[in-house]
Amino acid sequence: MKRRSAPGVATVLVIAAAIGLAPDLRAAGDPPKEGGVRLVLQITVDGLRADLLERYRASFGEGGFERLLSGGVVYANAHYGHANTETIVGHTTLATGATPAVHGMIGNAWFDPAAGRLAYNIEDAEHPLLPTRRDGAEGVQFDPAQLAAGVDGRSPRAILVPTFSDALSVAHAGGAKVFAVSGKDRSAVSMAGHIGKAFWFSTDSTDFVTSSYYYESYPAWVAAWNEAGKAKAYAGTKWELGSPADSYLLIGQDDRPYEVDLRGYGRTFPHAFGAANDPMFPTRLLVSPIGDELLADFAEALVTNEGLGRDAVPDYLSVSFSGVDAVNHFFGPSSLENEETVRRLDRTLAGLFTFVDRAVGLDKTLIVLSADHGMPEMPEYMSGLGYRAGRLNAKDVVAAANRVGEELGVEGVVRNFFRPNLYLDHQKIADAGLDEDVVAERAAAAIVALEGVAHAVPSGALGEISPDPAIGRIRNNYTPARSGDIYVTQRPYWFLLEKGPVACMHGSPWAYDTHVPIIFAGPGIRPRRVLRPVRPIDVAPTLAAFLGVGEPAGSQGEPLVEVLGD
Repeated sequence: MKRRSAPGVATVLVIAAAIGLAPDLRAAGDPPKEGGVRLVLQITVDGLRADLLERYRASFGEGGFERLLSGGVVYANAHYGHANTETIVGHTTLATGATPAVHGMIGNAWFDPAAGRLAYNIEDAEHPLLPTRRDGAEGVQFDPAQLAAGVDGRSPRAILVPTFSDALSVAHAGGAKVFAVSGKDRSAVSMAGHIGKAFWFSTDSTDFVTSSYYYESYPAWVAAWNEAGKAKAYAGTKWELGSPADSYLLIGQDDRPYEVDLRGYGRTFPHAFGAANDPMFPTRLLVSPIGDELLADFAEALVTNEGLGRDAVPDYLSVSFSGVDAVNHFFGPSSLENEETVRRLDRTLAGLFTFVDRAVGLDKTLIVLSADHGMPEMPEYMSGLGYRAGRLNAKDVVAAANRVGEELGVEGVVRNFFRPNLYLDHQKIADAGLDEDVVAERAAAAIVALEGVAHAVPSGALGEISPDPAIGRIRNNYTPARSGDIYVTQRPYWFLLEKGPVACMHGSPWAYDTHVPIIFAGPGIRPRRVLRPVRPIDVAPTLAAFLGVGEPAGSQGEPLVEVLGD
């Protein structure tokens, strides 16, 4: 599926049929709502817990977050309805309007029994990355992509249902231009859907890259942007505070012993990026506001060179900023680094909105901002405040389940555990003549007895009625072909974290991980603050209703009436 330019009518219809999306012929002829939307700008801030906007609001200028907070519909009580609050899960939920039980992206990685290894969510060996400049750098991979056994291809094939951007493409017979860009591959691929095109930041080369699923070769403007080497301007410089020290709420939280020094990056300001040939240089840019600023610059070049928003057919651009999440993983959400990153992102958004106003017109642009998940405070931070919390070792979880297996006569009953999914060895259980449900139930009972574990739920028990809302979120995260036999969650503020160089990790069913902002702003939208409960699965059907196109085929959400008008 290699495409040099926007897909034609026949291509769109073939793709639509393959992913189960029939074109809405009635909607395709309707003009956009308000008769003037030429661009849908969907902004996703990775790891932006909803309360952070209010925490730092006094420091924002007028053109970034504040433009949306005061000029849009602000949903202050938006929570994800699934348990594994990770990047691919949240992005695909925003894109499809469906829970992971329907769209299939249950986590950043899952165990592939046929291959006998962990599979990265968007890996696709048939669509390798297009070659670009390489500087020989190999930054720290603090996400599951490193576990994909060398599969460097990327595509949206594993997403089981269409996205809003797919629906937009089909409704306008291929006339809508659809692009998604991000600091992370999975964030861009999920939002671009099956029909659009995706680019993401490479921590190998500092280039923006893509795969053969989207292009046979890089567009000239992308090659030119990469060759300009804009990231290299930061070589030998430092990430420093951009405002006077006394203006920061968290100025006293710049050196906490449980933060992570990223191979010489340090725990305190200023943080040195290092030389351009330093293997950690690209990763350090991403773990700072600089990655977001480079992304915004690339997005502006895309709008200009691809001609987005220049005709009556609405185009779509997803920009997913990764800096807040990356910084949180090493320093935590209540760090000075987090505050500086959010404040700098405010300025980056202001610049992006100013550019879009010049290039397209904000009066012709529908903006929606949300996040893929929140972020917890670190256990040590909570313990210091008096709340009992700690860190769980994945080996202890596996050992508890294996002890049950040994009691039943099966050695090594756990085939794989990648938080939160534990996979049992079905063949060993069958050879021993045991009932899988019985083994799973007993193993789950042993796991939940561990200190810090909140739930250990066998997949066979997910059909049972439970008053615990977390069980419903676990159920919404279950896809039979990919999910494990036992779903494990930690207690609030406890971490169940694989060995690695990160200090803070999201991925729980608790409110600090599920609570995200949802803000719509654009022509005809009356500003207001809404406190009723809403869900991120409502975003895609709201976009579809606003644009007058058929909602994505797997959508489970409801259009938000405040956005559509009284």
